[in-house]
This record gives sequence, structure tokens and C-alpha cells, in this order.
Amino acid sequence: MRTFDFTPLQRSTVGFDRLFSMLDQVGNVDTSTTYPPYNIERTGENAYRITVAVAGFTEQDLDIEVKENTLAIRGDRTGESAGKAGEVLYQGIAARAFERRFQLADHVEVRGASLANGLLHVDLVREIPEAMKPRRVPIAAGTSAARAIEAKVGDAKAA
Repeated sequence: MRTFDFTPLQRSTVGFDRLFSMLDQVGNVDTSTTYPPYNIERTGENAYRITVAVAGFTEQDLDIEVKENTLAIRGDRTGESAGKAGEVLYQGIAARAFERRFQLADHVEVRGASLANGLLHVDLVREIPEAMKPRRVPIAAGTSAARAIEAKVGDAKAA
């Protein structure tokens, strides 16, 4: 009952492809993938931080990629970092490979990442281009612009 078909709307719109794909993804949320846990926090007016719990992973095991407004964080313990020092009797720390994706809003850029105490911190900043920022339009005093338009209209009527 939660499925919507946006096909008729897609035929009559131009430039809203991303909007419809995001609406399609809302219904397809997989609640079983909760590993690794993460937090998203606002650190300033236009600054954000994603914190991912990656206990047992090193910098070499992690990969961060940004492509087309999507931030992908991957972790894979292979090789020497996954080596065993002895026989594991109980493994409660999940060290399995993972991939976590985040949809970024327009004009959000990744500024940096750091790994400390088993937490990966990814800093994001939203920078709106000057052309898209609101600006004030000055209002000219007097009616000289209106008279010039009236003169042109009057010249056209006389012809």
C-alpha cells in the first residue's frame, strides 16, 4: 500500500529526475543495515559532522568517496590488519566489511576526515554560491525610468 508510481509525473516534468529518484528511495529503506552505527550533527550554521563507529579499523582499511552528491564510506579489514594474534573464543566486536552511503544536499562539500578512538569523523560544509545567495535590489528614487518608457510608448502610438 506504500508504493507510488511516479511515471505519469516524470513524463510531464523536466529537471526533476533527482527528486523522483529520492522519493523512490524513501519507500525502499532497508532497516536491517544498522552497521556501523553513526551520528549526524550540526557543528555550525552551515557545518555538519558525520561520526561513524569503526572500532578495529585503521586508516588503510577505510575508504571515503564523494560522487554526485553521494558520500560513500567503505571499510574492509583485509591482509595484515585482520591478522589474528590467537584463537578467538568469542567475537563481539563486528569487524566485517561495510559500506555506508549518505545523500548530500546541493552545495555540500566534504572538508576532511579524521580517525580517533575508533570513531571516523567526516566534516561537511554547505557553501552556497554567490549567484544563489539572496541579494537586495536597490530602488531608484524618482520616476525617470517610468517617463522614458512612457515616451517610447507614446512614440509608437504616433507612428
